[in-house]
Amino acid sequence: MASGGDVFLLDMGEPVKIIDLARRMIELSGLTVKDQDNPDGDIEVVVTGLRPGEKLYEELLIAGNSVLTAHPRIFKSHEYLLSLVELKEYLKILELMIAEGGCDIDKLKTLVKSMVNGYQFNGRVNGFSLATKPSDVNLL
Repeated sequence: MASGGDVFLLDMGEPVKIIDLARRMIELSGLTVKDQDNPDGDIEVVVTGLRPGEKLYEELLIAGNSVLTAHPRIFKSHEYLLSLVELKEYLKILELMIAEGGCDIDKLKTLVKSMVNGYQFNGRVNGFSLATKPSDVNLL
């Protein structure tokens, strides 16, 4: 099915809530969920919220243009791919930026935008908000 540079996506059916999956796995293991309705249960499920870097959902494609394959539950998309020559050039530019005493955030954003088709800067670099001084942000 592959012709080079393809990203394959599987139709996994309907989304499942993690809490429902956790409860089901506990029950399938022959144990019970410890909660308000069953304070004597075996395993308690604790929801802690998102940690830095975690997502509520995953974007599988940048371009979002998947097509059918010979299999009805497998789709594919041809994502933009840098050539090895282009990638090496971008890495040289990045090395020069670092050698000059760190990375200027505006230059780095421009470089990444030119490298990654569809890239949108979200105001954070390496988990740090750019409300802090750019010199305080370690990009390596």
